[in-house]
Amino acid sequence: MLSKLLEKEINDQINYEFWSAQLYLSMSAHFSDLGLPGFAHWMYIQYQEETTHAIKFFNYVIERGGKAEVQPIKAVPTNWDSVLGVFEETMEHEQKVTARINHLADTAVAEKDHATQSMLRWFIDEQVEEEANVKAIVDTLKLVKDNGYAIYSLDKELAARVFVDSTQTGSNA
Repeated sequence: MLSKLLEKEINDQINYEFWSAQLYLSMSAHFSDLGLPGFAHWMYIQYQEETTHAIKFFNYVIERGGKAEVQPIKAVPTNWDSVLGVFEETMEHEQKVTARINHLADTAVAEKDHATQSMLRWFIDEQVEEEANVKAIVDTLKLVKDNGYAIYSLDKELAARVFVDSTQTGSNA
């Protein structure tokens, strides 16, 4: 059984994951509007991932005898000044997600909830990967600056990304 504190904080995380999904969907629409279908596709995959993360938390609350609560989602930004700006905001956002997951892990330790600690290890590992992937794109964008051919090439590369529901692999599915 989840403590009331962890139930509340995980429910807040569910909301934040859905907000994250909406943010990435908005970024996808922004890139589509700019004629960058590969970048749009990459962000759409992010949208799908964040949605599955929210559902993983949602199912976990229910599995542990808590009440999952879906809350209203605040509006997300819809415009950015540059391709690099979008990915810099993405990096900042993923760092916030990491901090939130770490806070949940700290709370699970304080509450002596070993099951939640175990479940959160998956998210901790996922955030290391998320930040590394975004950092690689930010670094590339800083390197190529406004080189149209390089942006075009990166757009083609990002279009090859495939969605894999990683929440369905491993023992915490």
